Amino acid sequence: MKFTNAISKHRIPILKNNLLLFFLTSFIIFWVTTLIGTTDLANWFLENALVIIFILVLFTTYKNLQFSDLSYLLIFVYLILHVYGAKYTYAENPFGFWLQDYFSLARNHYDRIVHFSFGFLLAYPMRELFLIGFKFKPWVAWLLPIEITLSVSGFYELIEWAVADIFFKDQGTAYLGTQGDVWDAQKDIFLAFLGAILATTIVSIIKKIKERT
Repeated sequence: MKFTNAISKHRIPILKNNLLLFFLTSFIIFWVTTLIGTTDLANWFLENALVIIFILVLFTTYKNLQFSDLSYLLIFVYLILHVYGAKYTYAENPFGFWLQDYFSLARNHYDRIVHFSFGFLLAYPMRELFLIGFKFKPWVAWLLPIEITLSVSGFYELIEWAVADIFFKDQGTAYLGTQGDVWDAQKDIFLAFLGAILATTIVSIIKKIKERT
């Protein structure tokens, strides 16, 4: 009995949230399938390095910093989109090819979707981080997600350049996925920036509507 109580006291807090446990389990299962079915193993590991770090940070800080279910849902969807892209490489993603054929597009735009999603899906969790975790003023919590999305997107493009052109040259083309577009980096940054602006605008409008009713 004492042993059982000792275990319950030290149980990982994340296991008490059934919805979050569902997200975590579903993501791990899907993540493993992307590894098993990947067409480029080296690229898979490169693309997922930051994912591993991100999940470890969420896991280790969960006891002191917990987001809303909506934020975890948005994070879950974004990570699914990212690892699905890593499975085939962004430039060779099947869903992107389907969109390309259906809408008669000039290129595979799956990478554009994920970059836009970075701002659109993660701006709200970032807002919660600044409100709940750092206790920032509301107006700061509105502004920072947009600024950070812009800066992180720019920094990520620098990481892509370093990885593709300096450290792993053989994987450069697959990792970057520019598909011959010389303005690929700038467009990716803009789409993430636009996604963050749209997300914060939508949340702001909904919040004001609720305050009036």
